[in-house]
Amino acid sequence: MCYGGQRLPSKDDLTDPTRRTRTLPAANENVVVVENLRDRLAETEARLERARAREAELSRQLEEMKRYVCVMEILECYLKRRYREQQVRTLAVAVCQSPQTCRLPR
Repeated sequence: MCYGGQRLPSKDDLTDPTRRTRTLPAANENVVVVENLRDRLAETEARLERARAREAELSRQLEEMKRYVCVMEILECYLKRRYREQQVRTLAVAVCQSPQTCRLPR
């Protein structure tokens, strides 16, 4: 997954007082940490929702392609059979001296 150029804050980033410009009371500090976690959770849930939607779309496309391939296989089989039948008729015409005396397959 791509998280952009940002790195997730570490525990030290959230609790080390030297990293903050002002010192917060412990209760307020917990509120900040909880809000940060809620924001990250919301972002994760949004990414998960997008991933599920993409997966559903790809699954739909895969099923559509499977049906297409199945139809193409049926057509290929039909065309091969027709080609063989045509070859047999052509060969029968070439072998017969007189088409009136030979019975040609249809």
